[in-house]
Amino acid sequence: MTEERAFLKGNEALAYGALRTGLNAYFAYPITPSSEIPETLAAEWGRPEYPAFKVFLQAASELEAISMVIGAAATGAKAMTATSGPGFSLKQEGLSYAAGMELPMLVVDVNRAGPGLGNLGPEQTDYFQATRGGGHGGYPTVVLAPASVPEMASFPALGFDLAFRYRTPVVLLADAFLGQLKEDLSFPDVPAPTYDVSWAATGARGDERHVLSSLNLELMDQSRHSHHLLDKRLRIAEQEPRAEEVDTDDAEVVLVAYGICARLARRAVRLLRSRSVRAGLFRPITLAPFPARRLRGLLEAGRRKFLVVELNAGQMVEDVRLAVEGGAEVRSVGEMGGLLPSSLDLVRAGEAMAR
Repeated sequence: MTEERAFLKGNEALAYGALRTGLNAYFAYPITPSSEIPETLAAEWGRPEYPAFKVFLQAASELEAISMVIGAAATGAKAMTATSGPGFSLKQEGLSYAAGMELPMLVVDVNRAGPGLGNLGPEQTDYFQATRGGGHGGYPTVVLAPASVPEMASFPALGFDLAFRYRTPVVLLADAFLGQLKEDLSFPDVPAPTYDVSWAATGARGDERHVLSSLNLELMDQSRHSHHLLDKRLRIAEQEPRAEEVDTDDAEVVLVAYGICARLARRAVRLLRSRSVRAGLFRPITLAPFPARRLRGLLEAGRRKFLVVELNAGQMVEDVRLAVEGGAEVRSVGEMGGLLPSSLDLVRAGEAMAR
């Protein structure tokens, strides 16, 4: 197996990762700080290295973009869109329709500060909107949280795999810092997987008719469909939680963080241990389904103090508290408005918690 090395921004790496996993179609309205994703894809469209990449279209709005993704996904195509906070809000109605229609797709949100237009700095304030299914109705949405440029490159493959396995939209939730951060990475030369799309609407005359709709006017039909979506959500929650642990075996204080905050927390763990505070890191990779059982395992192993680090006023901290069910001390530390806490800020918070 050969590997190609590159030095790329996170957004650029994500675009190439999507191309290498067989992206067929991309529709989006450009918005900072995700703009390098469509810029990269536009530059690579038509290249012989990516024969599967057939469609690149800059939509006139976020509503138009998510509707186009729905249309492409209904044909069984690997379809993707990317946006940031305000655009992610506009896509929620379409995401609800896609979930109801059970359409696999990848939606990238490179989170920026808000509410409203906010600014272009990094935040993690879209956590609730992403993990709770921000559109109307209850539906399962898998949410992946990369923490490095190499993961920005590799997570599109994971996202499409989960999307087609469960026929559901998958959200890749990054932040402005990861989108703009440049790192060295390797691209392994691997074939793009194909999936069973026998359910898709092909439009071919004489083929079996497939109706993909989220409309069920009969009450019993809607009830059966809602229970089917619930069963899917429960299956995903049982089979797909992912997390990374660092030095949690003997930790007296466990930092819980994702995305760019996980990088800050990783350094804080090293500094805390150099100051004789046994610290560890628990990094959720799937924000939905949240790896609650694995976090409870740390509680059952005697870990009683959790410090949640996030770029908001406290959102993931609620999932941590639900996971430990009142059995541990849980505190939250972070920043908003596009600012980042320093590793030393986390060290001071960790030391205070350890006392």
